[in-house]
Amino acid sequence: MQARKVVVAIPDRQERARLCTLVERMPEFSVIASAGDLMNTYNAVEDKLPKAVLIADVLADLPEFEVMRGLFSTLDIRWLVVATPNRPTVRPNFLNRGSDLFAVSAEASEADIARQLLSLTRTALFPRPPAKPPVPHPRHAALRSPGRETPASQRPAPPPPQTLARHPPAPGSRGPVILIGSSTGGVDALLTVLSGFPPDCPPTLIVQHTGFGFGGSLAGLLDRQCRARVHLATGAGRLAPGVVTIGAGIKAHLVIDPDHAAGFRLEQGDPVSGHVPSVDMLFRSAARLGGRISAALLTGMGRDGAEGLLALRKAGATTMAQDEATSVVYGMPRAAADLGAAQDILPLHRIGPALLRSTAGAGAPRRETIR
Repeated sequence: MQARKVVVAIPDRQERARLCTLVERMPEFSVIASAGDLMNTYNAVEDKLPKAVLIADVLADLPEFEVMRGLFSTLDIRWLVVATPNRPTVRPNFLNRGSDLFAVSAEASEADIARQLLSLTRTALFPRPPAKPPVPHPRHAALRSPGRETPASQRPAPPPPQTLARHPPAPGSRGPVILIGSSTGGVDALLTVLSGFPPDCPPTLIVQHTGFGFGGSLAGLLDRQCRARVHLATGAGRLAPGVVTIGAGIKAHLVIDPDHAAGFRLEQGDPVSGHVPSVDMLFRSAARLGGRISAALLTGMGRDGAEGLLALRKAGATTMAQDEATSVVYGMPRAAADLGAAQDILPLHRIGPALLRSTAGAGAPRRETIR
């Protein structure tokens, strides 16, 4: 029987060495790489394609980890999260994020870890089928690590540039616009919401909290899984039907252009509500569009987006927030609910359809506006 390949990703050098030795003693497994940070873990998983990854909880708690999981979700890789001794849990329910994610306590014995590894690698998962033709297999350099340059000869032709139409306004510039904000647990939540969007969905802007440099990977993941086109915000652009623009892993705020209602731009600035880009910045920038806006605040830690969602509701926009039962972390949606910023509190699977229904009458006078 061929040994199953394992990557060990633990920041502490001594603990990493201990776990590597422990796994190597198991005849069913072989350690093919080890890493102490998330970027090197990403590169090792991309290059080696292990069956399982032993990853420290401090790394699994980082927002970039969600993007990594999503990028490798179709490759049936399992993640065994190793608890750090005497460390309070940052995300008490992060293990609800998928059937590829498991946990083992800091005091687990060699036998416990062996049983967990055998259990989680015994059967195959049933990954979400792609809505678009899948990219080539990572063995052929399809999944590029953040910061890793792809040779020019291997790059696909770039799409036509999205320039900001000024004279005349962009087609549909007076039509509906969808805004979404998300953080912890947001990658899976966005996949769920966007999976129901048609190819000609209303222009959509998203702010997702994640680490710098992972935005392009996230946009690529969403683009492969959705019928609409998804791209990373890199500058000014126009709001176009069928195009989803995401601000993630960038050092600027994604906002509606104050001078051109048909466009968006990136705005330099300090963190707002603790984040760059900030959901609050996006939402507030769109308040002047009033009833044209339909906005949703999804799972996430903290309060970013709650005040902005309230400003949108006061302006006559349609507003909604994810409910507690389906949120990985009920922080941002809870803050919005407490402020009365959301007209509706909905389970995740109902948010996408609700956004699309609400845009059918966008721009018409709202039934209620709060002060």
